[in-house]
Amino acid sequence: MKVLICPDKFKGSLSAAQACGAIARGLASSDPSVDVVLHPLADGGDGLLDILKEHLDLEGREIEVKDPLSRPIRARYCLARTGRTAYLEMSKASGLVLLAEDERNCLHTSSFGTGELISDALDQGVERIVLGVGGSATNDAGSGMAAALGYRFLDANGNELSPVGENLSRIATIDDSGLDSRLAQLRIDIASDVSNPFYGPQGAAWIFGPQKGADEMAVRDLDLGLTHFADLVHAKTGIDLQSIPGSGAAGGLAGGVIALLGGKIHSGIDMVIEMSGLPAKLADVDWVITGEGMLDGQSLDGKVVDGVLRCTSNRGIATAVLCGACELSEPDRLAAGILQCRQIMEQTDSVQDAMASAERYLELCASQLMQDLIN
Repeated sequence: MKVLICPDKFKGSLSAAQACGAIARGLASSDPSVDVVLHPLADGGDGLLDILKEHLDLEGREIEVKDPLSRPIRARYCLARTGRTAYLEMSKASGLVLLAEDERNCLHTSSFGTGELISDALDQGVERIVLGVGGSATNDAGSGMAAALGYRFLDANGNELSPVGENLSRIATIDDSGLDSRLAQLRIDIASDVSNPFYGPQGAAWIFGPQKGADEMAVRDLDLGLTHFADLVHAKTGIDLQSIPGSGAAGGLAGGVIALLGGKIHSGIDMVIEMSGLPAKLADVDWVITGEGMLDGQSLDGKVVDGVLRCTSNRGIATAVLCGACELSEPDRLAAGILQCRQIMEQTDSVQDAMASAERYLELCASQLMQDLIN
C-alpha cells in the first residue's frame, strides 16, 4: 500500500513536518511494508515559509525590522535561488506570536515591519513577492506596511498619523508622493486562508479583533476605521475593497496590499499545492492522509484539508483525516469525501495532555487507522 501524508500543522503542538513523521511512524508500526510519501502543507498562515523551503529551492535571508509595537527584531524571509521571487510571511514581522498576552492590543499595533521586509526584497532585485498573511497582530489595514514603503497618512490638518489601527478613522489624505518607485514593477501575490470582507460583521475587526486584544468598544472603533479607510481607497483608486473576498485578512492588510500596492489575493492552499507539486505525487497512491489540529467547518473552506480533498475527490483517491479534535458530524465528513477520521481527543480526556503529547497520540491514531485499512 502506498500512502501520501500531507497534513497542515497542529497549531500549538506540532509542525506539519512533525505531524508527517508521527503519522508515518504510526502507519509503519501496524504495517512495516507500507510505502509512505511525506508532503507537509500550509495554507498561507504562519508556517508557510517552512513548508515552501521544504518543497522549493530557497535561500533564507534575515534582517532587522520593527515588530508590531515598533521594537527591533530579526525577521526572515526567503529568496528563490533561480528567478526573482521572494517569499514572505507577514507573521515573522507583524505576527501575534511576537507579543506577550498582555501586549496584545490591535488599536496600537502596526504592520510596518512587513513593509520593511518588502522593501528589503526590492533591494535584492525581486520582481515578484508571494506574501502569506496569516497570524497577524494588527488591524491597521496595511497602513503600517504602506508607510514603510513611502505612503503617508495625514489627518485633516495635514499632520502625519502613526499607522496603527486606532488612527484609521482620523485619516483624511492618503499621500503617495513618496512611494517607492520600484513597486510599479512588482507583482505581489497574497496567499490567504480566509475569505472575510474588509469590514462589517464578518470583517477583519469583528471576527479577528478579539483574539488580538480588542474589546467590544475597540472592535467597533476598528470596524469604523476600516470602513472609513475603504471609502478613502475607493475615492482615490476606484477599488471597492468590501467587494473583494479575503480583503479583511490580516487585519485588512490584504486589502491594503490590493489597493495600495496592486496585489492580487489567492487561495493559499491552492498556491501551495501548485508550488509544492502535490498533484504529481497523487498519481499512484492508494490512500491520502491529511489533517490539522481542529477539524471543523472552517477546515472545509480554504484550509489545507479542503484543498487536499478537492485534489483527491477529482481523482477518486480515498482520503483520511487525522486531527486533534473533530467538530464535524459523520454525515458531514462523508459528504466532504473523508472516508476515515481519527482524533487525538479519542485517546485522552485532557486538552492539555493532548497538546503536550500530540506526537505520541498522533502516532497511535495513525496506527489504528492503518489497522482498519488493512483489515
